[in-house]
Amino acid sequence: MSKKIIQFVAIAALTAVASLPAVASDMNNAVGGALGGVAGAAVGGALGGSTGSVIGGAVGGGAGGAITSNRRERTGAIVGGALGGGAGTAAGNAMGGRAGGLVGAAVGGGAGAALGGNVSRSNSYADDYDRGYHKSRHHHKHHHRD
Repeated sequence: MSKKIIQFVAIAALTAVASLPAVASDMNNAVGGALGGVAGAAVGGALGGSTGSVIGGAVGGGAGGAITSNRRERTGAIVGGALGGGAGTAAGNAMGGRAGGLVGAAVGGGAGAALGGNVSRSNSYADDYDRGYHKSRHHHKHHHRD
């Protein structure tokens, strides 16, 4: 049984990574959310069946997003990974049983963490701009006086 879980984890992680066109930081969040979602769904499913796998996928997706994100992205990656991991697990369980739930947790957790981190980072830079932390628009000319 553990060999099957490891195979599903590997397939789910590769699917999540391949399905997300993202920059490096978002890719880290995607991998973290995917692996966390799968691990959480597997543990939750073993302990509490279908409902446990959904809760585990949500907790794992959020935790994976939190571990791999930076300060600007953390809140969005946690929320996105949790929502995506839980929703992906539920959808996967409905379509493909326990194996489908693991794949759904990976894809949902990865996509949610990447998207949430991206939105959070964008909002963070926008907040900085609103507070006046942006580069000067003036070109400073150097006057050489003899």
